[in-house]
This record gives sequence, C-alpha cells and structure tokens, in this order.
Amino acid sequence: MRRGIAASALVASLALTATACGGSDSDSKSSGPVTLTWWDTSNATNEAPVYKDLIGQFEAANKGIKVKYVNVPFDQAQNKFDTAAGSKGAPDILRSEVGWTPAFAKKSYLLPLDGTEALADQAKFEPNLIKQAQYEGKTYGVPLVTDTLAFVYNKALFKKAGITEAPKTWDDLKKDAATIKAKTGVDGYWGSTQAYYAQTFLYGEGTDTVDAAAKKITVDSPAAKKGYGTWLGLFNGKGLHKADATADAYAHIQDAFVNGKVAAIVQGPWEITNFYKGSAFSDKANLGIAPVPAGSTGKAGAPTGGHNLSVYAGSDKAHQTAALKFVNFMTSAKSQETIALKNSTLPTRSDAYTDQVKADPGIAGYQGVLSVAQPRPALPEYSSLWGPLDTELPKIASGGEPLDKGLGNVEVAIAKLVPGFGK
Repeated sequence: MRRGIAASALVASLALTATACGGSDSDSKSSGPVTLTWWDTSNATNEAPVYKDLIGQFEAANKGIKVKYVNVPFDQAQNKFDTAAGSKGAPDILRSEVGWTPAFAKKSYLLPLDGTEALADQAKFEPNLIKQAQYEGKTYGVPLVTDTLAFVYNKALFKKAGITEAPKTWDDLKKDAATIKAKTGVDGYWGSTQAYYAQTFLYGEGTDTVDAAAKKITVDSPAAKKGYGTWLGLFNGKGLHKADATADAYAHIQDAFVNGKVAAIVQGPWEITNFYKGSAFSDKANLGIAPVPAGSTGKAGAPTGGHNLSVYAGSDKAHQTAALKFVNFMTSAKSQETIALKNSTLPTRSDAYTDQVKADPGIAGYQGVLSVAQPRPALPEYSSLWGPLDTELPKIASGGEPLDKGLGNVEVAIAKLVPGFGK
C-alpha cells in the first residue's frame, strides 16, 4: 500500500494517455490477437521486474494474448483509474489496493468475478482476503499480495540493552525505549504521524474511525481519543524520537531504522527488501518482527492491506475473457511463490507458503502476525477516511494543534464523506 514511489507526473501522464485504452482500441477486433492493458501499482524498481517476467511466461503459454504493462505510481493510480473508467478508457486489469476495490465496484467499474476462471481457486485464498475483495455479496478482485503492519526491531540493539523480547504493550515499549537509549545511545522507537499507522492504536482500544454496521462516526469517541492519546505520548520521552511532520518523514524513519539509528518502528512487509539493503540488517537474522503492541484493552491489531487484481467492466467480451485467464495465472500458487521469493511480499493463498518462501525470515515473520490483522469493513468510502486524519495528525503530533480540536476537525470532515452516518 504505502510505498514511496517517485515518478515524474508528466511522464506518467503521457504514459497513461498512450496506454489507457482498455478494450476500446484496435485490438478489440475478435479476428486478431487480444492485447490487454494492465496497470500495475507496485514499486517500479524493486517489484515490477518480476511482474514483467511473469507476463513473458504468460504470453509464451497463451499465444493469442499480449499484455501491455504500465507501471502507475501508487499514489496516483486511484484517481487516474477513476477518471479513466468514467470516460470508458480504463485498462483491462488493475492492481487495486484493497480499499479501492469496493469503491470502484460501487461505481460499476469492475467486473464481478464469482464463478469465473479468475476465481477458480477461490478456496485456496485466505477467507478474510476474499471478503475484502467483495462488495454487496459479489467478489470484484482476486488477492495478489497481502500485508499488515508489525513491530519491527533491531535484535542486536535490544540484546545490547538487555531486552530479550519485543514489547507486548505500548507501556512496555516506553520502558524499553528508555532502556535502549540509556544502554546504547540510540532512540528506542520512532513513530509515524500517518493515519494508516495510527490505526493500530484505535484497534488497541477496540474501536475504529467509523462503525460501519451502526453507521456511526467514532473517530472522536472516548475510546478513539484514548488510542490517539497513546499514539501522541510516544513522540515525547526518553528514547522516543520526536514527531517528523515533514513531507519526507516516511523516508527519514525508514532510513534511520535500516541503518541502526533507531531500534524499532512499525512497518509493513513491502519494505522487507529495503530492510535487507540497510547496514543494520546485512544479517537478515537481525530483523525482529512481532505483533504491534496492545492497547489498554489488551487487544493488538493492525489493518489488513494488500492488492487485488480486478477486471474492468467496460472492456469487451474478448478482452474480459483474456483478462480472467491472466488474473488466474498471476494469482496462481506458482506465480505467487515466484513473486514472494523475488519481491519478499506476502502471498494470499496458503499453498504459496512453500518451505522455500518461508525460509525468508521477513516473510515468515510477517506471516506470523497476519492472525491479528484486522480486515477493513466493506465500506466504499473507508480508505478516504484517512485523508482528514493525514491532514490533522501531523499538526497534533508536532504540537501545532490540541488533540481534541484536531479530532473534532476530522469528525466534521468524515461526516461529509459518509452522509447518513451519525455521531
């Protein structure tokens, strides 16, 4: 989900203009080979090469189908697909972040996949991941990769401080951070001001930004305030790094961790390959992975993320048939094993967790925390609810705005995104 993909907006715009023709180009004629357009939102440097190799294998086995690959920066893809689909010019296949899938399904942009070749192996996938690909009882995506957040830590620094295990609660973390600072001179923890990362603190108090079933906004509830209060308290204290509210905060936190300048952060498996590139984790065994610490309720949890492969409903029959075959291939156990081995991403189906895949300590570690990951509600607007929080939380964390005022502003903004929800 949250990769810092850098790309020129102009280059991306030109590329999309040239390729976002889905099933409406000359290849839609049934007399010739079918050319599919796939918008992939993975990291263009670390992950995309593997997908390109798999496309070559697919084309070799399916002579009548060609796949036009387009890597679209993740942070631009949702709006670009929304615009393209609305004008009947979307790609045949989209690598859709799990939060986008119900939103696009609600607009009828995606093809229901139940009973199609794309979902022939549905029983092999984790049930919660299939559930996240559904909207109003129909399935609109096949899970390609999954992720969640974990507490990741530098085992050597923890050992040097005399700490033998990861903290179980946020209070434990505060104590550990102070000890690590005293014994090693390095900060024990650096937290993020991004809403997605702060979500774990809500789950730790048994709440969320909204209660979708009850149609209530809960981001300013007592439980949520307690969770965000805990989050805020982790930016101030011995061994706790101060908040970074700059545009480059993500990169700063990541760089400090992989180079041993901070002992622990909360992060997702999309950074496994980058962990290993850092000086602190040249020995992969030094990477510790544990569930995020629990809140006052004793609950520990993090959002379930990941990406589905979805098929554009506006493509013609020939393109849809070819797209279903391609999705089935890309989400097969063999393809997912290949992707996991080369990209260190988490498979979405049980039979792809082979012994070779689990030999990667990063994948094995994150697989162990998936059991406490919390699926998102099937609310099309859900992912957009983090937008107001991403505006207010950096202000709160840096001391520019009181917590109560910030959450009040968020509540007002969310009310506009989910009309009909009460407080």
